[in-house]
Amino acid sequence: MLIRRVLGAVSPGGSRGRLSILIFHRVLPQVDPLFPQEMHAQRFDVLCAWLASWFNVLPLDEAVRRLKDGSLPQRALAITFDDGYADNHDVAMPILKRYGLCATFFIATGFLDGGRMWNDTVIESVRHTPLHTLPLQQLGVPGLGEMAVGSVAAKQDAITQIIRAIKYLSVPQRLTLTQELAVLAQVTPPTNLMMTGHQVRVMRRAGMQIGAHTVSHPILAKLSDEHALEEIRNSKHHLEDLLDEPVTLFAYPNGKPGEDYSPSSVQIAKDLGFEAAVSTAWGASNAQTDLFQIPRFTPWDTGRWQFAARMAHNLMRHD
Repeated sequence: MLIRRVLGAVSPGGSRGRLSILIFHRVLPQVDPLFPQEMHAQRFDVLCAWLASWFNVLPLDEAVRRLKDGSLPQRALAITFDDGYADNHDVAMPILKRYGLCATFFIATGFLDGGRMWNDTVIESVRHTPLHTLPLQQLGVPGLGEMAVGSVAAKQDAITQIIRAIKYLSVPQRLTLTQELAVLAQVTPPTNLMMTGHQVRVMRRAGMQIGAHTVSHPILAKLSDEHALEEIRNSKHHLEDLLDEPVTLFAYPNGKPGEDYSPSSVQIAKDLGFEAAVSTAWGASNAQTDLFQIPRFTPWDTGRWQFAARMAHNLMRHD
């Protein structure tokens, strides 16, 4: 097959091996009108069929070890998910299993068992508000004033602006502001968006891998070293207690090098005994890649040839 040959040429095995790592967050049961580009079951099923046909999909820990010792197969690829959404268990895992694929799920442990990420409080508050405008100036955040939310397009714009305005605030500030937003919007946000501890155990028993992703998903670069250590260590220990096994893989929240995590964050991950850590910098890995700053990338194309072409282009970033 032409696609396999092209990908094999830019992703050789052995000492010249290249490793692609895909990153996902949610796989919705069906298309979301607010976020039509968000991954959903039908699209993910098609994508997994491509991956199973074109790549040698490896568990991430095995892929990292083989990258390190120069034994990667041609067209090596690993699949990862960040945050710990319940649809990872309910929707993504059955599709992965159908195609014989393994993925690694990085869990922000503070949201297990009924928690909710701050950005989802924003999304669900705007989605479900009965109001046509939101008096966001009451939040006291620079740049946010009264905002229309009476149509899908208006809701999309409001969500984007609110998230952008508070994304880099501290965790307590984000929590307080999003709680205030829900009150302004007259909405009680859902408490079933994230996985339970039981679902995490089920996924591990099904052959999926589990990695740490901090407790509260902070911007690590904004924290003191002591606070960053606490966030990373506590998430690791929580998952190890939950699974009764070592947790050796870590994903930096948000994951942009220098902006979302710092060299100190990298050193903390090393000191805590992780074997590897992943970022959200684009690219593919080779023998020279820092195993504590491994890049990840996922094409956004829905067409077969476009998706394959973008994968090939990403693989050539380190050539």
